[in-house]
Amino acid sequence: MNIVEIFKSFPTEESCLQHLEKARWGDGPAVCPYCTSRNTARSEHRWRCYDCKTGFSVTVGTIFHHTHMPLQKWFLAVMLILNARKGLSAMQLSRDLKVNKNTAWRIAMQIRKAMAQREQRELLTGIVEMDETYIGGKPRKGTKGENPDGSHKRGRGTTKAPVVGAVERDAKVTASHVQKDKMKAKNMRAFVKEHVDTDSAKLITDEYKGYIGWCGRRYPYQHHRLLKRGMFGPFHSVSGRHLQRYVDEFCFRYNMRREDPLDAFETTILRGIGTYVPEPTKPDAPKTPAGMSDVF
Repeated sequence: MNIVEIFKSFPTEESCLQHLEKARWGDGPAVCPYCTSRNTARSEHRWRCYDCKTGFSVTVGTIFHHTHMPLQKWFLAVMLILNARKGLSAMQLSRDLKVNKNTAWRIAMQIRKAMAQREQRELLTGIVEMDETYIGGKPRKGTKGENPDGSHKRGRGTTKAPVVGAVERDAKVTASHVQKDKMKAKNMRAFVKEHVDTDSAKLITDEYKGYIGWCGRRYPYQHHRLLKRGMFGPFHSVSGRHLQRYVDEFCFRYNMRREDPLDAFETTILRGIGTYVPEPTKPDAPKTPAGMSDVF
C-alpha cells in the first residue's frame, strides 16, 4: 500500500472513522471508553453512552485523541513514515501533509508511540548478535573536542548517547537507549535477560568488556549503521528525552520489512488504538546470515 492507495481506500473522514470503529469494536456496538458499557448509540460522528451519560468518539484513548486534523492525513502520515527507510523528518512530513512543523512533529511522535517496543515482547532466539552504538550529531567543523589535542573522542569514549541492540539473524531486532553509566556488565546482562531467550539463543558480541565473562562466542563484524544514517540524515538533532521513540521506529520498520505494506499499516493502526493482538509465533524458517550490520 502507498499514499495513492490510502487516498483511494479512505477518501473521506467518514470512511476513516468507520475503519477505526470496525478495528476497535468489530461489528457490535461501541464500548464506552469511560465506563466500558456497551449501552451506546451512534449519532453522526460521535457515540453516546446511556449509562454514564457521556459522549465520545472512536479516537478517545488512542494516538488520534484530541486531534483536529483530518484522519485521512493521519493515515497518510502512517504510510509515509512506514515507507521512509531512513526515517522522515518533521519538516518533510509538514511539507507532505501541508501542516506546520510542530503539528507534524506531534503526529510523528504519536505514531512512534504506536511503534513502541513494549508491544514487542517476543524473546529473540537462535543466533543473536548484540552490539552498541552511539548516537549524536556530527561535531561542527572547527569545534574543539575533549581530547588534549582538540580532537573528538570516538567509540565508547564519546559523549554521545549509547543505544544497545540485539538482532536475531535474518529476523527481529530490539534496541534501547541507555544512560552512559548503565553500560556495565550487569546492565548488559539485564538487557539480555529481558529480550533474549537465554535457554535457546546463541549470543554473539564483540570484545567489549561489558560482555566478557557472561556471554557466549564472540567475533567482530562490519557496521553499516542504518540507525546512524537516519540520525545524521533526516533527524539532525534528537534529544535524549525522545531518542527511545526514534529507536523504536527503526526497530519497528526493520521488524516489519518483509510484511505486506497493508499489514504493516494495519498493525500500526491497531497498535495506535490499543487493539493489536500478536499472531502466534510461527515455526522457525531457515535463516541466512544477516545481523547487526543491517541495523547499526
